[in-house]
Amino acid sequence: MDVVPEPLPGGLALARNFIHQYETVGHLYGGDFRNQGSRAERAEWLDSTEELRADRAKLAECLRQYNLKFNSDPAVMDSLALLERKGTLVVTGGQQSGLFSGPLFVIYKAITTIQAAKEAAGQLGRPVVPLFWIAGEDHDWDEVNHTFVLGRTGEITRLKVDKAEDLRTSVSAIKVEEEQWSQIIGQLEGLLQESEFKAQIMAVIREASAAAGSMSEAFAKLMGALFGRFGLILLDSADPELRRLEAPFFASLIAKNDELEAAYQAAAADITGSGYELQAAVAPGSANLFYIHEGTRLLLHKEAGRFTDRKGTVSFSREELLERLESHPERFSNNVLTRPLMQDYVLPVLATVLGQGEIAYWAIPGKAFGVVGKRMPLIIPRMSFTVVEGTLHKHMDKYQLAFGDVLQGLDGKRKEWLAAQDELEVGRRFEDTKAAFSAMYEPLIEQLGSIQAGLLKLGANNREKILDQIAFLQAKALDAMEKQNEAALRQWERIELSLMPLGKLQERVYNVIYYLNRYGLEWLDELMSIPADYSGIHRIIYM
Repeated sequence: MDVVPEPLPGGLALARNFIHQYETVGHLYGGDFRNQGSRAERAEWLDSTEELRADRAKLAECLRQYNLKFNSDPAVMDSLALLERKGTLVVTGGQQSGLFSGPLFVIYKAITTIQAAKEAAGQLGRPVVPLFWIAGEDHDWDEVNHTFVLGRTGEITRLKVDKAEDLRTSVSAIKVEEEQWSQIIGQLEGLLQESEFKAQIMAVIREASAAAGSMSEAFAKLMGALFGRFGLILLDSADPELRRLEAPFFASLIAKNDELEAAYQAAAADITGSGYELQAAVAPGSANLFYIHEGTRLLLHKEAGRFTDRKGTVSFSREELLERLESHPERFSNNVLTRPLMQDYVLPVLATVLGQGEIAYWAIPGKAFGVVGKRMPLIIPRMSFTVVEGTLHKHMDKYQLAFGDVLQGLDGKRKEWLAAQDELEVGRRFEDTKAAFSAMYEPLIEQLGSIQAGLLKLGANNREKILDQIAFLQAKALDAMEKQNEAALRQWERIELSLMPLGKLQERVYNVIYYLNRYGLEWLDELMSIPADYSGIHRIIYM
């Protein structure tokens, strides 16, 4: 396995500057994990503010009960024992639960989290444990209910799980029945090519999914099967037991809601004033909290001194909302701007692993951390990869293609290559024939017009018909050439489908299961052995 850096063009300007020119945007953030001095300073601040966070013992017990159900590897229990001890820090990563673990970048985010925690522990000389925050409280079912698999015949296939009820509720609360799991697992098994690892991988999938009551449960069990041995703790943000621990901080978010709103607005003004686009909505009057009413997750906003949703389904005074929180903490949920604050209350977060979109929107709650007596944790750009399999690499060498060519789209290069295979110069000769015919025929048509005016129009129509027939034969000849080179063109197509499926980076589309089926579970150990790189640069893994 060979790993080569491959810088990507474009991307979000704010995230790009965070990664490559931190000094230009550092005022919007709390620090950069790549700066070792920042790590020590953050650790010292976390030590001095221990009493401002959730009780460690209660947190560790809550997470222990959750992980015993879904992620019970002894290494995870060791991480939890460390977390219970004062002074232990956490590196977090997180994502919505996804079908069969979701896109590859989720796997890369988990790997970044584990490696960064290990590196920080060595550098700081103290325990730092990795934790993956499953955003089970999110309600965007359409974002998590599907995944893409590269099938055995080289086609992209979308696998999808439908939900029974049309209810806008958290993903962790949406039931997935055993029959649905059985059906989707059968589809996956049919798509995967036969391999020496297939039986093992399918057994892992069945174990994770078959008895899972929700997408989040299946996701947790699969992530545990893949990463539990590395000590990765899992947390579901929709866990009712966790919500009870979070209740005091929800009370702060409600009590200081106006100040928080002002902080979000001020940060948004700073961001847009610096020429960047906002990556999350900062709506005037938004409470940036959800309330779960009869199973439906309602976004609250403030109107005439009350907290209500847009349709007026619920309406509370501040005092009434606090009373509901005391009696029913499970009915409260964070939005994208309060979740970073809540994470920092629950956990002693040294650093958090983010993708580019997340780096951009985390600038918005930057000032809000100060309102609740906190500081934004350090940010680690998620590691990013494209996997190029051995056969694919040979095809690329054969056609003299670099990854940059694939990134830009292969249509032009493919046409150039196909034209070079035209030993009879069919394309050129047809174009010469059409030009010669027109040169001979047009003067004749003009002369015929002097005999009778109607012959001029008739001659022009006749010329177009003959040119159409020549073009028809030309197209047929090109089709025949493509058929003659069909095997080669399939190789071109496979390159594109493998590396830039649907016009997107491989890591944003494909699922890890295809690669585990090809290379076995030990492939994760190979990925874990790749030297950590927090520069944000994309890398190519040549198998």
